Amino acid sequence: MKIKTCLFLLFTFLLFSCSQKTPVIKSIDPKIGRMGEIVTLSGDNFGTSRDESYVTIAGVSPTNSSYFLWQDNLIIVRVPELGESGLVYVHTRGRKSNGVLFSNFANVPRPADGEELGLQPRITSITPQLGAPGSLIVITGNNFGISRENSLQVMSGVFFSWDFDSPSFNPFAVREPEFIEVSEIELGYESWSSRELRVRLPDGAVSGNMEIRTPHGISRPVFFDVSGKPGYKNFKDKRSYIVTYSVDIRVLDASRPNTLYLWIPKPITSPSQRNITLVSRNVEPFVENHRGVSLFKLDNLGTGANQSINLSFSVEVYAVESGVRPLSIRQENSPLSAIYTQATALIPSNNQQIRTTVNTITGREQNPYVKARAIYDWILTNINISSTPSPDFNISAAIEQKRTDSYGAALLYTTMARAAGIPCIPIAGVLIDRNGQTIRHYWTEVWIDGFGWLPVDPVMGAGTIPAADAGGTQSALQVPSGIVTERDLANYYFGNLDNQRIAFSRGELILPQRESRGRMVTQKQSYSLQNVWEEAVGGLESYSSLWGDITISGIYVQ
Repeated sequence: MKIKTCLFLLFTFLLFSCSQKTPVIKSIDPKIGRMGEIVTLSGDNFGTSRDESYVTIAGVSPTNSSYFLWQDNLIIVRVPELGESGLVYVHTRGRKSNGVLFSNFANVPRPADGEELGLQPRITSITPQLGAPGSLIVITGNNFGISRENSLQVMSGVFFSWDFDSPSFNPFAVREPEFIEVSEIELGYESWSSRELRVRLPDGAVSGNMEIRTPHGISRPVFFDVSGKPGYKNFKDKRSYIVTYSVDIRVLDASRPNTLYLWIPKPITSPSQRNITLVSRNVEPFVENHRGVSLFKLDNLGTGANQSINLSFSVEVYAVESGVRPLSIRQENSPLSAIYTQATALIPSNNQQIRTTVNTITGREQNPYVKARAIYDWILTNINISSTPSPDFNISAAIEQKRTDSYGAALLYTTMARAAGIPCIPIAGVLIDRNGQTIRHYWTEVWIDGFGWLPVDPVMGAGTIPAADAGGTQSALQVPSGIVTERDLANYYFGNLDNQRIAFSRGELILPQRESRGRMVTQKQSYSLQNVWEEAVGGLESYSSLWGDITISGIYVQ
């Protein structure tokens, strides 16, 4: 009898646990208020009664008497006397909602009135004062500079607030605000003049301060409200990596003059990969940063000479957690959509076989999110994604043979998405296993108007962890513990991403040839999708180059 009772209780507990859903905050009203005022949270899965559930605002929980109403989709609560702005979360039965920013009216910066002396930029107005990723924003003021580039070789920029979900947030500790710049890859800088800027709100921005940075200083911050998104995106589980790699050159036959150019990619900056910091290098670059790549110039190399370039960077990587409300998506004909639906030699989205296949998959569906998921599901169901790299890739062959590798799966998904009219880019980089070993890997990002970039990894979604080498040795990559199991990899890797990877390129990277007579060298299926890696000029008749593997010399979990 006792055994039956225990089994019944266990079954009841499991049934109850499985039925619990994560709370979701859809809106907060007001978004800017004073301490002691009443705010209303609208959303889903709060629970029909408060019981042990609670709300935190900037890490502070209101007293029991501060709650006026608690329903499954509505909470009314008084703001505690916390004194600072901060993220609002709903905590129910061990689950935590997405964060929504509440700003203390007393601390909200405002555009400055009156004239000011000095050369630092000054904001007088922002139109509109709220928006979603991709929204066009007009900023007026003065001292912006006639262009983003200037004689001091320092790029000016517009920066919006950025935040991450920290499980160890201490409300009594002061955490410096973080920012994200308007993105070049999102065509974010539409125009720049000394008195007016036209920019697009970058993916990853949250409500908070916006500021302009120039070589002459930083403007006073102004509050910008990020709202109207058809879903949420959170950055969490930060990991810091020390990344080291090298290029070794051996000259076999050379006469002067000669030059060898080396285009060496750096870890790219994105909303989920931040604070790229140089740790060490033994050679100074000719060009520090061109679209995320450093250009090194080696002049007058002699026969028998050996030259090495060693680089080391620290990189912060965050896991991405997102949720989209498809019915709230509004399609726009933005410049970004036009660029990232184009066909290229690498991404032949105008291929008739691809278009026919995509039309069969999507039918009359118009919602880009629904179409993106349908293509993803079709690839996982119909294409065998191998863990062994294939030296040659052909999209038509992949569809006909129903087989490809990590590189091919990412390009196939990108091509099919673009054929469906969905902006999509391929990402190249490395996966990092629990031993710190790296494996070349490729995935994608889909642009959803008003939401931003949605990560999509067909390879990991299919449960295929790429091989560490051509011999087929399996990697020791860990499935994100506590987040996903083998059974729901497909759902996790459509819209979410782990923090066990480093990206070196987003989209195709087309680099310019330095000299018309230069002999360019490319690399296939490398850790960056760039068209040129080396360029030999002049009397450099014969040489060898060894591009070392990406190695991880340090991993720090925070």
